[in-house]
Amino acid sequence: MKWLQDKTEQVILGSGSPRRRELLQLMQISFQVDKSTSEEVPHSSEPWEVVMELATQKASEVADRHRDGNLVIGADTIVALNDRILGKPADEAEAAEMLYALQGKTHQVYTGVCLIRQTGTEQQKEVFYECTSVHVAEMTDREIADYIATGEPLDKAGAYGIQGYFAPFITGIEGDYYNVVGLPVHALYRHLFGTKK
Repeated sequence: MKWLQDKTEQVILGSGSPRRRELLQLMQISFQVDKSTSEEVPHSSEPWEVVMELATQKASEVADRHRDGNLVIGADTIVALNDRILGKPADEAEAAEMLYALQGKTHQVYTGVCLIRQTGTEQQKEVFYECTSVHVAEMTDREIADYIATGEPLDKAGAYGIQGYFAPFITGIEGDYYNVVGLPVHALYRHLFGTKK
């Protein structure tokens, strides 16, 4: 399915994430932001199902406010270690616990995307996800403490930002780097414009 005819069509991003805004800007898409305020309540337990479910909840709430045929994009990103979902840490202690679990191992980052176009009572919808594997180096107690001291882990799923001060500890990835940042840029572009893989 081709969602957009060209990049000048108005798109609504149902997220307040500055990283997702930056990624849409890289795609040179015309968009406005209308942040979802719905409470995120997943019913699934598998990481890939959770991100698609939460992305759908976000997009559906925003689309309900925009019944004018504009495309709404909702997204959700989670970090999973051995299928255990690591959300945003509640405090520094929980951030430390997550970082100790991730260091020296490979984990997965899932981003779900929901595309909805609401025109009156008619709705078109498509949901998909991407998974990227991230390899993290072994870290010392001091390195973990210093990273937490930057404040960066506290508003990040899995207690780290790949594009920030955690960069020195990433030994490699398998998959889309931008998927870890917050949007699977290539897959989204392909879905929006119907291009080949």
